[in-house]
Order: sequence, then structure tokens, then C-alpha cells
Amino acid sequence: MNPTIARSANEPTPAPVQLPVPVLGLHHFAWRCRDGEETRRFYEDLLGLPLVHVIKSDHVPSTGEYCPYVHIFFQMRDGSYIAFFDLGDDTASLPSPNTPAWVNHIALRVDSVADLEVAKARLQAAGVEVLGITDHHIIGSIYFFDPNGIRVELTTPTVPAAEMEAHARHAHADLDAWTERKASLRQDAGRAASGDLEPAR
Repeated sequence: MNPTIARSANEPTPAPVQLPVPVLGLHHFAWRCRDGEETRRFYEDLLGLPLVHVIKSDHVPSTGEYCPYVHIFFQMRDGSYIAFFDLGDDTASLPSPNTPAWVNHIALRVDSVADLEVAKARLQAAGVEVLGITDHHIIGSIYFFDPNGIRVELTTPTVPAAEMEAHARHAHADLDAWTERKASLRQDAGRAASGDLEPAR
């Protein structure tokens, strides 16, 4: 054996490369809410997601810090949850200051466009402003804000699974094309900032 590449007896054997563990799905997504009961009325009474679990504690399990809270879970039909923390101070999370209001949101799936129409009518009857139904070519969606300022989307697929499989086959190429365009947009923005208004070619 070549002594320059021989492994020392004390050198540890590299661990085998581990593949990612299978991610099975969403368990829960959590936000801060202004008031637990107000949030319950919206998600359980209006949207129909049952309140199924409540955690109350004075200390954060992961950090140990003192912060009295209640953690509430609303269950969806697939067994996943949308959850909230009420920290007892009547304060909701603030919107991101550098992000348009339409960007950050959670999308919850319903069964059909007919269900979207029913949900929209129900929300509007309760005084909630609703945008849509919006045609995204692969899904139809309505949009509204919950009492905590969180943008919620209800959506349903409008194309067959075969069409989504076709999109998946060129998803990486689509992202590569965007990455290339983004580089060009950065160059144009830099030129505009320096007073050179001629776009990149």
C-alpha cells in the first residue's frame, strides 16, 4: 500500500454517507396568536377545524426560559395540525417588514371548487374579506386573513395528477432558468443604482 495514502491506525473510519430520512408530511405549523379564544372561534367555528389539544406551561420545554403560554392545536382531515401560541399579552406576530403581504401564507386544501365557493360565502357572511376564486392554472384558491393577520389560502387542484407529474419533470430546469434571469435582474438593478439605465444584454 502506498504509505502516503495509508490510513493511520488511529484515524477514524469515515462514517457512511446517510441518505435523508423520509419526511412523511406536515405534523403542525405554529404561529403566535393575539388571543386563544378569538383564534379558536375563527378556526373551529368558522373554518371547521376542531380544537383537539391544548398545552399550558410556564416554561418553554426546548429552552427552559420562563414564558407562560398556551399552545393550541386544530386538526385537519389528514391528521396534520395548524397550531398557535397565546403568550398572554394580547399581541399577535407582526408582518415581515421587508416582504409583501401576499407572500407569506399557509395554504389549506379543500376537496373541490364547489367547496371553495361555499367557504367563500361562509367567510363573507361572517364579515371576512375574501379574494378569489383565483385561477392558478393548476389550482383554484381563495385568500383571506385570520384575526392574527396571517394570510390563509384555501385551495383545490384543478388539473389531473398526470399534469402535475409532467410539471415535476421540468421543475429543476424551470428553477435554473429563474436563477439565470435573477442574475440578470440583479445586474440591471445595479446598473440602475449607478445611473446606467441601459439593461443588460
